[in-house]
Amino acid sequence: MMHWKKIEMSALSAILATLLGLTACSGGGGEAAAVNEGQPQADTESKEVVKPLTFTFYGHYDWYTMPNWGEDLATKWIKENKQVIVEPISSGGNAKQKLSTMIVSGDLPDVIWLERGADVEKLRAAGMLVPFDDYLGKYPNLKKWAGESTLDMLRSPDGKLYQFPNWYTTQPNGNAGYLVNKKIYNELGAPPLETTDDLYAYLKTVKEKYPDIVPFEAGEGAAGVEVLTTAFGENHPATFNAMMAVPSGGELISIFTDPVYREGIRFANKLYREGLMTQDAFTQKLEQVEQKVRSGQIAVYAASSPTEYGAIGNALLSAEDPEAGYIMVWPIHKQGLDKNKIYPGDYKQQGWNVSVITRSAKDPEAIFAFLDWMTGPEGQRIIMWGPEGLYWEGTDDEEAPLFTEKYTADTKGRDELMNSTVNFQWVGNTVYVDNSKIKFESALPPEKQNWESRWQSEITWKTQYNTTEFTNLDPAGDSEEGIVAQSVLDIYSKTMAAAVMNAKSEAEVDAVLDQAEADAQKAGYAKLLKYKTERWQENLSKLK
Repeated sequence: MMHWKKIEMSALSAILATLLGLTACSGGGGEAAAVNEGQPQADTESKEVVKPLTFTFYGHYDWYTMPNWGEDLATKWIKENKQVIVEPISSGGNAKQKLSTMIVSGDLPDVIWLERGADVEKLRAAGMLVPFDDYLGKYPNLKKWAGESTLDMLRSPDGKLYQFPNWYTTQPNGNAGYLVNKKIYNELGAPPLETTDDLYAYLKTVKEKYPDIVPFEAGEGAAGVEVLTTAFGENHPATFNAMMAVPSGGELISIFTDPVYREGIRFANKLYREGLMTQDAFTQKLEQVEQKVRSGQIAVYAASSPTEYGAIGNALLSAEDPEAGYIMVWPIHKQGLDKNKIYPGDYKQQGWNVSVITRSAKDPEAIFAFLDWMTGPEGQRIIMWGPEGLYWEGTDDEEAPLFTEKYTADTKGRDELMNSTVNFQWVGNTVYVDNSKIKFESALPPEKQNWESRWQSEITWKTQYNTTEFTNLDPAGDSEEGIVAQSVLDIYSKTMAAAVMNAKSEAEVDAVLDQAEADAQKAGYAKLLKYKTERWQENLSKLK
């Protein structure tokens, strides 16, 4: 479901280490503690689910700017009907510095929205976060929809829950895969596009017949290369590349020696050498990729979420020419492998990122109650599709919205409304939103179905790997293992670019990867892999 750009997490290193014994210096920390300690349990009806409330919110990303609360239809309804106001605190384009400054000054926001992992744990260890355990029984939605196993995976070492997940799920979701230019594909006779041999032959034909078209678009940072590597191994998602480790037996081993990864990089290098892949794949900007997809200047595009630009491009191109637009194909696989065991992407029960409530909040329980309402059916309906009466009217017996005729007739207005609330989707409920959407879309004829929903239900959701067991493996950035991890990441990034762009043969690709393995081991890779293996085994014990 989620269409956000995944942004690399920024670490809070030394600044938090100096504060491990401290709580926030101002903002009612004692009051927050009193709310959480020894509070009696109560049933849901004994407390108003959402009460009038104003709180501050900080998105810990360089790229994130929260829109003005109350200016779109959804948050305007929330402001007027729930009397909730959210006041943004901007990162100013430098999230790491901004949060460090707030911590030092003791002026923390009420809510911080950030990646799971080491940064959350450092804030928690420094006594800056409010646990949610006393609230779970009083406000029903998070516990009901996320489930105990997901919440257990989010718990901190002290056994308490401090993180409110975003786009958590109990069923497959995700958009990774292959986008194909429909007009070009049909003009070439709609040839088989299933195996890596098929793909190679197709890209060669495209280059010959359409010299102004990019045969294989690898996306920003050549993310499509990592997707390509998944074609060469069963049960081998691109996530293994990102975590720089591959499961083998009961341990995690080096990505650089992995036969699947090496074969995938050799294939990518072949495409690059023959001019079948984007030649500036490792240096182009996201805006350049978007423009090529929107204008139909690519034949095949592989990425972790090609549906985002695919949906926009399909609408623009098909409006000018009914034969134009995009389709998706089942993930490409090496001949001889089971196509149903090829996974270009993944999903995790915990979803994407999390919201934490700090000790600066005067009424953390009220904030939790609001987030819990927002992640429930009513909150999700409003933040996704606007207030009742426009694009939906009433609900069915499963609380799914009953979409109106305007939902399909006014696609421009509907999409504009949905786009206006994307940056408010902090506690997305994947199962509720996806099931509501697909229930409605599946009843429509294909020509009236939402383009993105169609391909999600037909292909992408069926081909994402559950990698919940491989989450929370990253060490703290200032730990010995964390320093090694940064070194290995640098080696990994440089190596992939060098292997794809600079190697003149398969033998040279192997030599580049051999050198990367030697450099990584010298940097302490074995110690990092041992750390990740131990965290992985801990996850497996939680998921039993």
